[in-house]
Amino acid sequence: MKPLVLCACVLALHAVPALAADASPACAAKQARIESQLAEATAQGRNREVAGLKQALRGNKAHCTDAWLAKERDAQIRQATKKVAEREKSLAAAEKKGDAKKIAARKAKLDEAQKALAEAQRPLL
Repeated sequence: MKPLVLCACVLALHAVPALAADASPACAAKQARIESQLAEATAQGRNREVAGLKQALRGNKAHCTDAWLAKERDAQIRQATKKVAEREKSLAAAEKKGDAKKIAARKAKLDEAQKALAEAQRPLL
């Protein structure tokens, strides 16, 4: 019985890398982005960010599928779209009051929100 269990364990260990090799290209791209961010955060000594990125990397390796990525991307797009709408409304209010300083600040915030939306809408690969 022991040799059978040992054989099953060895086969299971060899199957794990094979399964990982079949990972989605989108998941591999996301993993590469996380690893890049992790290296940068580590080099700059941002320990809290490093911890969060390590957790994200573990989650990516354990649960990443195309469906999961699509769901996550849709949520990010919805959130970014909402933020752009809020920033546009805020800019309109500032323009109505005519305060040039506030208008400039709100335009900058709107630009930032639009960049975040463009990033969220960017294809994963």
